[in-house]
Amino acid sequence: MNFLSRPLAHPQYDHFAFLAIWVACVLLIGISLYMQYQMDMKPCALCITQRVFVVLTGVFAFLAFLHNPGLSGRRVYVGLGVVAAAIGAAFSGRHMWLQSLPEDLVPACGPDLEYLLETFPLMEALEVLLRGDGNCAEVSWTFLSLSIPAWTLVAFVGLILINLWQAVRR
Repeated sequence: MNFLSRPLAHPQYDHFAFLAIWVACVLLIGISLYMQYQMDMKPCALCITQRVFVVLTGVFAFLAFLHNPGLSGRRVYVGLGVVAAAIGAAFSGRHMWLQSLPEDLVPACGPDLEYLLETFPLMEALEVLLRGDGNCAEVSWTFLSLSIPAWTLVAFVGLILINLWQAVRR
């Protein structure tokens, strides 16, 4: 059977890959909220930053699903989704790098997000948030020997690949 003759390869169903991306992002945020509120794992600054880019990737995918654009519009949504996921992947990589540092090289722990936003000007708070601190170096959970940022990186790579697949197919 030819790949293009499969029922879901029909142009009428083109936008369902965007729905799958959105569902994946909703599940990722759901998992992070479960870990935060049920497992009592307080997210660090880089965790919150990665969540923002998961949400952003999901928003672009959901808008693409609702809009159901043609080929050129689909590529615009794909570009936005890839950029958001790639930036999120970069933050995941930074987070993993901080976790791999020896203890004596880990940056000092900073204040929590609430304090930052209440005390510092927004740009300074964002700079600290995006840089990460000693709190980000703590590995509090692993699965198959991978930490949360590593799994988040895997998710971002998957989101990038699904988005790119949307761009290259006809």
